[in-house]
Amino acid sequence: MQSLEMLANNLANTETGGFKADREFYSLFTGAEATSDPTTGDLSTMPVIEAQWTDLAQGDLKVTGNPLDFAIEGDGMFAIQTPHGVRYTRNGSFRVSAAGVLVANDGSPVRARGTTKPITLDPGIRVEVLDDGTVQQGGQPVAQIETATFDPGMLAREGSNYFTAVDGARAKAASGSVLQGKLESSNVAPAESAVRLVSIMRQFEMLQKAISIGNDLNRASIEQVAKVGS
Repeated sequence: MQSLEMLANNLANTETGGFKADREFYSLFTGAEATSDPTTGDLSTMPVIEAQWTDLAQGDLKVTGNPLDFAIEGDGMFAIQTPHGVRYTRNGSFRVSAAGVLVANDGSPVRARGTTKPITLDPGIRVEVLDDGTVQQGGQPVAQIETATFDPGMLAREGSNYFTAVDGARAKAASGSVLQGKLESSNVAPAESAVRLVSIMRQFEMLQKAISIGNDLNRASIEQVAKVGS
C-alpha cells in the first residue's frame, strides 16, 4: 500500500515542472512465528519498506521561450520566501506580480542573494538573466536570484513542490547555471512507474488471495472441530 501510494503520487506529477520522484529502500522482515526451511534452514522473510527517499536527479530541460521561465542546469535550487519561511524548488516557472515583484506560481517572492528585499522588475522592460542568476533590465543589473544546494538528506519534501531544510542543515552556494526561457521537467519515468505499479498491484492481489485462503482454511478447521465435538 505504501508503494502504491508513492507510485501514484509520482505518476500524478509527471507533468509538474521540477518535480522529484520518491523512491524507497527495502529490507527483509522476519515474523516472530517464522519457521525455517527444512532443507536450507533459511527463515521465511518478506520485503518491507525501510525508508523513503527523494531522487534529486535532474529532469529534461525544455525550451519554453518565456523570459520568466528559468531552469538550473546542474546543482542547486531556487530559494523562495514563502509565508512559512524559506523554501526551495527546481520549478522556475515565475511571473511578475501586480506589484512588480518576481514571484513563484503561488505568489511567494523569489529571493535575491545578499538582501531581504524582493526582486522588483519593470514589466515594460525586457528581462535578461545571466548564468549566475543575475537579473538585468536595460543592460543594468537589478538583483541576483538566490540559488542554494544542500548535503544529501538535508532536505525534506513539502507540498506545492517545495523542499525545506531540516534542522541543522546549512545552505551552500550552488554551482549550477541558471538558464532563461527553459523549464525542468519532472524526473519521473512514466513507463517505468506504470510497469512497477502493475507489478505491485499484482503482488497486492496475490497477498489478498493468500489471506482469503488462510481465512477459508481457518473457518474449515473450526467447522471440522465443531463436527468432531458434536
